[in-house]
Amino acid sequence: MSQSIFEQGLPRTAANFVALSPLTFIERTASVYPDYPAVIHGATRRDWGTTWERCRRLASALERRGVKPGETVAAMLPNVPAMFEAHFGVPLAGCVLNTLNIRLDAEAIAYMLEHGEAKAILVDPEFADVIEAAVAKLEEKPLIIDVADPEFVPEGRAIGEVEYEALLAEGDPAHPYRLPEDEWQAISLNYTSGTTGNPKGVVYHHRGAYLNAISNILVWAMPHHPVYLWTLPMFSTATAGASPGPSPPSPAPTSACARWSRSG
Repeated sequence: MSQSIFEQGLPRTAANFVALSPLTFIERTASVYPDYPAVIHGATRRDWGTTWERCRRLASALERRGVKPGETVAAMLPNVPAMFEAHFGVPLAGCVLNTLNIRLDAEAIAYMLEHGEAKAILVDPEFADVIEAAVAKLEEKPLIIDVADPEFVPEGRAIGEVEYEALLAEGDPAHPYRLPEDEWQAISLNYTSGTTGNPKGVVYHHRGAYLNAISNILVWAMPHHPVYLWTLPMFSTATAGASPGPSPPSPAPTSACARWSRSG
């Protein structure tokens, strides 16, 4: 069967094709606006340059800990900076992010961790009890990473092998930035609450996450240099790069600013 003239001598190459991925958003922002505020969480203030380095540290540290591309990294976190960083750091490692609903019980969480084959899980001490009970039900235990929140006095306790900041210290801030080889590769795994049976998993790919984020920007008509105010838990936003909509424009020349609040 003969090829169309438009399929001859015009293969897809690095010079004419780039996979769509929301990872390009943070890479560009850190390059263009490295000194602009990225994260505001209580007394914590970080710019985009620092945040980009931390995301790359996370990717590097996960790789060094043996988490391989295509494997799942879960997160049982409220809206804290580590949750934001995981949305980029986990896919930067070629892994799939599974954000867990913090209101579910140990049985449901255990099912999700087993079904999604989670190799690691980020845990806020507030949810130590439910995660410990969930992991106890698993034959294969994931690497548990405690995420201490200085703005919250936890009633829970540390149950992990390593604390998040210590894990980042293991990573390389110059970890190679790689887009997925195929934009169809999975970027996130999300589950229903299982009200009619076992939870059902939904997979987003890099292309879908990118287009979803772009559509939000267009639908909400975001102004230049917007400031984001998160008004819903990040585990329900489904994909990296998605936002619930902009707050009024900031008078400061910031590209984006995330203000974090714990969801209860």
